[in-house]
Amino acid sequence: MNKNRKISVIGMGYVGLPVAVAFGRLGEVIGFDIDERRIAELKEGSDNTAEVSADELSAASIAFTTDSKQLEKADFHIVAVPTPINDAKNPDMEPLIAASGLLGRAIKAGDIVVYESTVYPGATEEICAPILERESGLVCGRDFHLGYSPERINPGDKEHTFTSIVKIVSAQDRATLDVIRYVYESVVTAGIYAASSIRVAEATKVVENIQRDVNIALMNQLALIFDKLEIDTNDVLDAAATKWNFLRFSPGLVGGHCIGIDPYYLAYRAARSGYIPDLILTARSINDGLGNYIAAQVVKAMLQAGCSPENSLVTVLGLTFKENVGDTRNTRVIDIISELKQFNAPVQVNDVHADADKVRDEYQLELVDLQSLQPARAVILAVPHAVYLDNNWDWIVTLLEDQRGIVYDVKGRLDRDDAPAGVRVMRL
Repeated sequence: MNKNRKISVIGMGYVGLPVAVAFGRLGEVIGFDIDERRIAELKEGSDNTAEVSADELSAASIAFTTDSKQLEKADFHIVAVPTPINDAKNPDMEPLIAASGLLGRAIKAGDIVVYESTVYPGATEEICAPILERESGLVCGRDFHLGYSPERINPGDKEHTFTSIVKIVSAQDRATLDVIRYVYESVVTAGIYAASSIRVAEATKVVENIQRDVNIALMNQLALIFDKLEIDTNDVLDAAATKWNFLRFSPGLVGGHCIGIDPYYLAYRAARSGYIPDLILTARSINDGLGNYIAAQVVKAMLQAGCSPENSLVTVLGLTFKENVGDTRNTRVIDIISELKQFNAPVQVNDVHADADKVRDEYQLELVDLQSLQPARAVILAVPHAVYLDNNWDWIVTLLEDQRGIVYDVKGRLDRDDAPAGVRVMRL
């Protein structure tokens, strides 16, 4: 199979765009997405995810399009669409199914399709391949060939990028694997690792995030215990970290489109095989419940201070799933806000990176500008964006009524020893 390939990337989000930009430095790439607003924005040279700079976009040769017919011009297709969960916390494969359908109508004999979307082991061959066959009239493994290469994009991380992270590749046969390896080697400088099968590569992706989820869940459970014992969790972790083999994880909210979702994919597949993964599901339960716990702690502190929650304004700083990014998908800060509202506490929310329109559409929530924030009885530093930390306590305290009240520092980024008098500092 010829290794000189014309590349298309389906999905111009956090994963697909950096992939397209990397290959676009070598030759023209077809960048496809069904979101007309997203494609229009990229054509104008702007990326609202902030993963790719304007200079990087302009340096890459990418034909951005919403016309799936353009995919027929390529013969090496990379699928990088979202794979969320539904309300029942089961895999929502609809974006992947839809992408496979439109791609199936565009592929031809000799094409290679590589999926980067996170799935459970077996999904690429059991779900995607039959759709490609049905829509194309071709036979997988004979007329076109299949591969899987798990994405490892870390939003907001400018050090560990698509080209500087070891790339795992896999394929249904050796000849296809050689081509896929060759193609990715042309842009990935960190090296290529060939997995023994597509199912192994699929499993690798979910395991990477499950490991972090379980470890963070342990820290969160310890935080709940230490709260009962009136011990500061970070003090304990600082002391424990002096042991050479102690693995340092920190308690906190676990959201986003990877760690907070991927475990459900493997849990779903495990249950289908007759095995209930108790540890994985327990970790998910602990992490998913943390937002409610934080809100309840703030309300408890207000009551202890003689304040009625109904008459005590709470400011929540940060809504995105992690600091210094604009991605609000599966953010667990929303759990804090929802629980505070259950106590009838008035809440105002600011996020300097989030898209206000997207927040309104997804969460029916209005963001408040920094300059418009009213003095509050409590401030929850939910996401420690750099702009919130730049002036430390000098700025934080101005958000409180009479510069007194409660500050819940979820990730422990503020120096509690420098807290002004009259401020009760709380953290996990």
